[in-house]
Amino acid sequence: MTDAGGHISEKYDKIRRRVRVADYLSVAQIYLKDNFALERPLVFGDVKPRLLGHFGTCHGINVAYANLRFSEYFKMSDFVLGPGHGFPALNANLFLDQKLAEVDERATLDYDGMAHLCREFSWPGGFPSHASPMTPGVITEGGELGYALGAAFGLALGHPEKNVAVLIGDGELETATALASLNLVKLLGGPANGKVWPILHLNGYKISGPTIYGRKSDHELGSLFRGFGYMPIFIQDDTASSFQTALLKARGATHPFLILKSEKGFGSPKRHQDAHQVPLKNPKNDPKELKMLEKWLALYHFKMEDLYD
Repeated sequence: MTDAGGHISEKYDKIRRRVRVADYLSVAQIYLKDNFALERPLVFGDVKPRLLGHFGTCHGINVAYANLRFSEYFKMSDFVLGPGHGFPALNANLFLDQKLAEVDERATLDYDGMAHLCREFSWPGGFPSHASPMTPGVITEGGELGYALGAAFGLALGHPEKNVAVLIGDGELETATALASLNLVKLLGGPANGKVWPILHLNGYKISGPTIYGRKSDHELGSLFRGFGYMPIFIQDDTASSFQTALLKARGATHPFLILKSEKGFGSPKRHQDAHQVPLKNPKNDPKELKMLEKWLALYHFKMEDLYD
């Protein structure tokens, strides 16, 4: 393998590892109050008595964040998360990047820090279930959808040095606020301001039903975004190679608009509309669901050394 090929392979491996570890931490935050690295078989006492959170969008968030974080084609200055209810994913990445430790000294990159991350997620006095102002870098409230693109353009306003990535849910794009914000590229897309890179997370479902955009063809979606003044770039799967190829294309575009296709609830025992919040409802008391949760966590092959790679 050539040096260039080896470098690319190493980069892709790094992205895949980040997605795998962040996916694991996303699940662990929602479910676990002990046995955080799955050192032994799960028992009922390892599971939180009350399960709160949203897993369905987490994998797509982790894919987008990892690819942006480790890309040579895009130097991300800021990341704006539209589907803020997928907070376990963002929280996991901020933990791995040690950004969380800057505001919470207990979020150390070791077992104790991981235990703190998981135990305190969606817990009284701990981390909220949605993105909130106490989270490093967060400028939109996670419980309200539609404002992310407008906030991203505001963040880039007057700062030509900024590259702002903004992830928009396909259900979120159905809101009037998100649709109206698409016009901002005509007003604020000039050289006096930073560059905004919108990414539509197209997983096809909002809560328990299909999205409008999930039913549109690529031609229809492309025509919509071109009409607003963007260059649509489709990412047809969640692989690192597909995403990095799209970022390379986007680097040469004036106003790129990426469309990431990924399955809602990917990796979980239940998918699509059944994965929006907590895919397994009762692993605290149901032996079958407890075993399903254990198998789900084991699929990520998490090891403590993964935190440090």
